[in-house]
Amino acid sequence: MKVKKLIAIAFLLIPFFTFSQNKFTISGYVKDSLSGETLIGSTVSVVGESKGITSNQFGFYSITLPAGTYNFICSYVGYVPQIKTIELNKNVEYNFEVVPKVTTEEAVIISSKKRDANVKNAQMGKIDLSINEVKSIPAFLGEIDILKTIQLLPGVQSAGEGSSGLYVRGGGPDQNLILLDDAVVYNTGHLFGFFSIFNGDAIKNTSLIKGGMPAQYGGRLSSVLDISMKEGNDKKFVTQGGIGLIASRFSIEGPIKKNRASFIISARRTYIDALAKPFIKKSSSFYGSGYYFYDLNAKVNYKFSEKDRIYLSGYFGKDKFDFVNGKQSLKVNIPWGNSTGTLRYNHVFNNRLFSNTTVVYNDYNFNFGANQNNFQINLLSGIKDWNIKEDFDLYPFTNHKLKFGALYTYHTFTPSVVSGRQDSVQFKPNNAQQKYAHEAAVYIQDDWDVSDKIKINAGIRESGFQQIGTYKTYTTDANGNRIDSSIYKKGQPVITYFGFEPRFTIRYAINDETSVKAAITRNLEYIHLVSNAGTTLPTDLWVPSTLKVKPQESWLYALGLFKNFNDNTYETSVEVYYKQLKNQIEYEEGYTPATLEDTENFFTFGKGWSYGTELFINKTKGRLTGWIGYTLSWTFRKFHGLNSGEKYYAKYDRRHDVSVVGIFELARKWKLSGTFVFGTGNAATLPQRFYIFDGVLTQEYSRINEYRLPSYSRLDLGAIYTPNKHPKAKLKSEWVFSVYNAYSRKNPYCIYFDQEGSPYDGTLKVQAKQVSLFPIIPSVTWNFKF
Repeated sequence: MKVKKLIAIAFLLIPFFTFSQNKFTISGYVKDSLSGETLIGSTVSVVGESKGITSNQFGFYSITLPAGTYNFICSYVGYVPQIKTIELNKNVEYNFEVVPKVTTEEAVIISSKKRDANVKNAQMGKIDLSINEVKSIPAFLGEIDILKTIQLLPGVQSAGEGSSGLYVRGGGPDQNLILLDDAVVYNTGHLFGFFSIFNGDAIKNTSLIKGGMPAQYGGRLSSVLDISMKEGNDKKFVTQGGIGLIASRFSIEGPIKKNRASFIISARRTYIDALAKPFIKKSSSFYGSGYYFYDLNAKVNYKFSEKDRIYLSGYFGKDKFDFVNGKQSLKVNIPWGNSTGTLRYNHVFNNRLFSNTTVVYNDYNFNFGANQNNFQINLLSGIKDWNIKEDFDLYPFTNHKLKFGALYTYHTFTPSVVSGRQDSVQFKPNNAQQKYAHEAAVYIQDDWDVSDKIKINAGIRESGFQQIGTYKTYTTDANGNRIDSSIYKKGQPVITYFGFEPRFTIRYAINDETSVKAAITRNLEYIHLVSNAGTTLPTDLWVPSTLKVKPQESWLYALGLFKNFNDNTYETSVEVYYKQLKNQIEYEEGYTPATLEDTENFFTFGKGWSYGTELFINKTKGRLTGWIGYTLSWTFRKFHGLNSGEKYYAKYDRRHDVSVVGIFELARKWKLSGTFVFGTGNAATLPQRFYIFDGVLTQEYSRINEYRLPSYSRLDLGAIYTPNKHPKAKLKSEWVFSVYNAYSRKNPYCIYFDQEGSPYDGTLKVQAKQVSLFPIIPSVTWNFKF
């Protein structure tokens, strides 16, 4: 294995062993001319030639060419291309400042990514979403939601009615690496998953990678959702926000020192508690119940020079749910939330080498507390991380972009600590309250233009994970009684796992409008989300790999045909994939969360696999834009301890998944939009036999996920009205109207069995009933900016 690794590394480095002294480099940043925001993924190329590069996540670019005079063109979706003639007889630093097309008389082009990217790039399964596009799509209760938009893409499935959870190509909700300014987000949902935590006013860029994951990303099996926050306008102060039916948001950004330092603060809060309070009388047994969530995004940056810049950003969000039942003397309190902090330092060593140093703090916690009479119970779970990462971008030649780096994370897990009290008697947890671990990785990758026809993105990643003490494990007899124990002291190694993760993607260009791509990737995941319900509820537990729990592993194979039509007006692709999964984790049959034992004693392990085909048709130009996505897929799981050891469909197996999105510029004042979704019903485990035993109605369940819920479909409609304003008016506003579930489809959320009558007099009836959450829901939001 070591020989193979050395060969792989040598293969990546061969192109860099020689260097011509007759070449010079142009480098710099690409920025928005109005706000000073750097533009991620913009293209800088030579007019009339294929030589070019895309800017990195901080807007930096670098191109090395033979000496001469060149016409460089800088382009980015929604901006006027800028052409600059530069003589390269020495190294040159030049910042492109491009003008948004909305400030010109040219027609605005709405697109989710730069033109030709789907055909030209080697990367597979990557989609960049502009926040303007997200804001144009009908929103549930008027709340702009990035994750809801991601669910409309092929290969991505929603976790259920109204939920913001994601299932990507047969993977579970924990197998998606979701980053906010490089900080891992462990729980993405507000209101038990009906809204995501991402405030659209604070978001700058969103990239989804669902196939051919680059080597810089790791620790997850299925996808990467990389979200970047705005840096703040360094030209002028801007205030914006929105007032909706259930929540309002407010943002302010501006320069601390013009063209050198800027900030942004964005806040959002729901007022469901305030709206509901007048309807709950003090005499009601439910008086005191309520729910609200809030979140706050903040970011500040300072540019010391063109070579040095520092960023500090954070996210703070919390949900709080209180339930009171006075008749039963019951009080329930459930708070949960995320806190993240990211400190980044950019340094340009020279015109070819860019570095980014990142330090991240992340804390997610969930609490459940209940009191009834003299009985009290508390449940606590969460995960806390400290992370440091060093990334380098190296541009040795025009046809190479090398990225390499290393990262380290210190994890603290708090999985399901249960405690309680009955009168003066206290119940203390019998499980280890916390688990600790080190996680580290090094990587190198090369984006290599081999020729006009062939482009390769190849990389390798070496990762490791070590569980450390304090930790206690027990030896039990045949009856489960503890007979011995092993105790690991604080910081003492318990077990170490290593993994080699190769990544390889190749693109072959048939012509300027058509290409074929293939990818193979191996991924390891050292932490696990264990769910008793199969959804991303906050009660799900994050647990580490331990002596008993091995890392998850996947191999993904993908092949795709990409073709554009009518001068890139229509982008189309067909991708097929096959994914193998090992060391999957579930609770064993009959488990209930009431036990005080360590939860890992109740896990069972197995494997899974998924395969399918994805079709994507995207119209990027004209008054009518949007896309059609279709996924045909199969997803299986197999556990020795579940379903009698036989394979079964995963909960998120969905045979057919269709989404249609349309955005139409009706007039200067009006923009119309609509989305239609259809999906095969979720797999479900239901009772299939009922019998009476000792006078009690007893039910016998089917095999796991043997049944299907009815199919799901929904039509959402939206409209944005922008009134005319005087050109010199500072306040700009718009009214956003939306209708969720326009034809009031009664989509299934769950099925339960209702019992009527008595078994003793022959009047017993058992009837299946369907629960549907949302009828037609209209909403209106007023957005403003000045």
